[in-house]
This record gives sequence, structure tokens and C-alpha cells, in this order.
Amino acid sequence: MRKEPTWRIPVGLLALLAALMVYGLVVARYVPELIGNWHALAQTIVYVVLGLVWLLPLRRFLIWMETGRWG
Repeated sequence: MRKEPTWRIPVGLLALLAALMVYGLVVARYVPELIGNWHALAQTIVYVVLGLVWLLPLRRFLIWMETGRWG
């Protein structure tokens, strides 16, 4: 466990917040145009998948925030 604070944690949190805002805005702006006429169940599946996709790179990002390495 580290004894000194690191710059990566606040910078990482701000970058994560910014990236999630951009991702959310892109999804909210472009996805309804593509799937707006689909059945409600199909739209739900698409939004659930898109709601989980952002978690894929999160593990490596959190590792970087803690250790400074990507792996």
C-alpha cells in the first residue's frame, strides 16, 4: 500500500468523468436515431449493452490509477 498520494487518482477520476460524459452524450445523441423505430424490448437490450460496454476498459484504467501500469 502506498504512503504518499499520487497525481494519477484525481486526474484519472476527472478523465473517467469526462469520458463517461462524452460517451453518454454520444449514445444519447446518435442511438435514438438508429433504433427509435425498433420494438421496445430490442431497444432495451441495446441500451443495456451500451450501459455495460463502458465497463470493459475500466479495469485497466483503475489499475493504472493505482499502480501507474496498464496491465
